[in-house]
Amino acid sequence: MALINLTLQGKGGVGKSFVASLLAQYYAGKDVPLACYDTDPVNRTFAGYEAFNAETVLLGERPDELNPRYFDALVEKIMTAEEDAVVVIDNGASTFLPLLGYMVESQALEMITGSGHEVRLHTVLTGGQALNDTLQGLSQVLTYVPDVPVVVWLNEYFGRIERQNDKGEVQGFEQSGLYKQNKSRIHALVRLPEVRKETFGHDIEQMMRARLTFDEAVQHLDFPLMARQRLKMSWKAIHGAMDQAVL
Repeated sequence: MALINLTLQGKGGVGKSFVASLLAQYYAGKDVPLACYDTDPVNRTFAGYEAFNAETVLLGERPDELNPRYFDALVEKIMTAEEDAVVVIDNGASTFLPLLGYMVESQALEMITGSGHEVRLHTVLTGGQALNDTLQGLSQVLTYVPDVPVVVWLNEYFGRIERQNDKGEVQGFEQSGLYKQNKSRIHALVRLPEVRKETFGHDIEQMMRARLTFDEAVQHLDFPLMARQRLKMSWKAIHGAMDQAVL
């Protein structure tokens, strides 16, 4: 049956739509039926990629609102997905908690998995000032949806994902209590390593701003030769990390 990938994170601007785009690119390269949906009412970043043909799905009349009937329509689309298809859904930060709450109340994910589909939740942790907020978002996902595998994306673009414990020792996410307590729930960790912002980081930002995939950008003559080379290297590294995570 279909594989359903849903990105969830209550903190905006941490790379959630970038992760959705990586998933779409990864599965598009596997020559499987791919269906993409953008439910972010504010940014619509994912829907901006022509390569994904993502359908915009409103979840409510206001950006911070979830209308259950709107979400029910999305569930209908998921339930009727082609056999062996992959579905990628990018959800906005503004509807993070309402969507979590309604999925629990309606037992929507249980219904989807009960029909034979596989569901994975994807959430992002980022270094720097947003670390605590993204950890809280991950904790909420693990708490509200206890029976669905979670893929944690470690986005180190803003810095390493590490904290000091009570003894003053620096610990990465894998040494944290949150990870140790939920290790059985975490399907995989995918690390997006810290890159030099003046080169690799700038190239990826330009690619994202143009709503291009890695393959498109590598072939795009508006990107200088070395920028295209760096993007090619970046995609190879990310694709390898995704292969290793068995997505």
